[in-house]
Amino acid sequence: MGMFSVSAVIMIAGSRGSYALAGAVTATGLAATAVVAPFTARLVDRYGQARVAVPATALAVLGSLALVLCVHVDAPAWTLFAAYAATATTPNTGGMSRARWAHLHRGDPAALHTANSFEQAADELCFMLGPVLAATLCGALFPEAGTLVGAVLLMTGVLVFAAQRATEPPVTPRTKAAASPLRTPGIPALLAVFLATGAVFGSLEVVSIAHAGGAILALQAAGSCVAGLVYGSLRPARDVRLRLLLCLAGMTALMSLPLLAATGSAALPVLALCLLIAGAATAPTMVTGMTLIQRATPPEQLNEGMTLAVTALLGGIAAGAAAGGWLAEHAGTATGYAAPMSAAALALLVAAAGRRSVNRAPVQAR
Repeated sequence: MGMFSVSAVIMIAGSRGSYALAGAVTATGLAATAVVAPFTARLVDRYGQARVAVPATALAVLGSLALVLCVHVDAPAWTLFAAYAATATTPNTGGMSRARWAHLHRGDPAALHTANSFEQAADELCFMLGPVLAATLCGALFPEAGTLVGAVLLMTGVLVFAAQRATEPPVTPRTKAAASPLRTPGIPALLAVFLATGAVFGSLEVVSIAHAGGAILALQAAGSCVAGLVYGSLRPARDVRLRLLLCLAGMTALMSLPLLAATGSAALPVLALCLLIAGAATAPTMVTGMTLIQRATPPEQLNEGMTLAVTALLGGIAAGAAAGGWLAEHAGTATGYAAPMSAAALALLVAAAGRRSVNRAPVQAR
């Protein structure tokens, strides 16, 4: 999944000579995913992971293949938007995996904490290596290679995942009056935190690419991956909501390091080290936030609740990318690093303001 965005940008920009078109197409796909993903997750909760994930992934893969075909035959630009929007049915495999861990380790918070931390570290590793693999394939073979290989890997991975029936959570019957997780106390406040946290990631990515090139972003992901593994070896927090505030405070402080390095005209290796250190706050924050989502969401709606969190994160990434790009263009790339630090501070304020609401959220036994 970490390959598709970069592959699409390289493929479309190389064929049409327009990064603006490539960015608009990928943004459209992101927006479509934000709309469709919660409905896909609701179907997963209602009918089971295997029954929904496989056909949903097949539709998404067909969308990717249609995009390749449209680029190859030089089809009108609107077909690129339509094809990439069709990939919005891609299921939230990370959320489904976390739902399985929650089912397997229900009643054992320590084991679930370790599993969630490992899951986050694995996510960081995939999204660190995915863009590198995509760029390498597109450059070494042909522009469509990244998307084609990504589609094969996605379909194969979901088939293997769905075949593991022993770990699949059973479908929990819903009552007729089951409301959306959005109405669950504490969930809206958490989604607002994920929205602001996504803005941290989106702005940091755009500003770093503009300032020093995309390769330097791998260090931020590497720092997060290592931090996730270390965090998983620690004891789970007794007060998870307080831990979230501490993680966000740490993220705000660490995100000031790239700003100080860039505005101080520090050498590129210094900035790289600052990004590596700043990434250390990412995984603990995400693990803690997802743990709260797991606890606040009713068991029969767990996939939908975690997908809503990912949707909020994606929305924040899009908004942060736009804000970071505007700031970098109008105030300079060094000043642009103020965007991720400000977004982290906003997430901290939102979490602090919503803590009373989160404290009223029901804690589900896992």
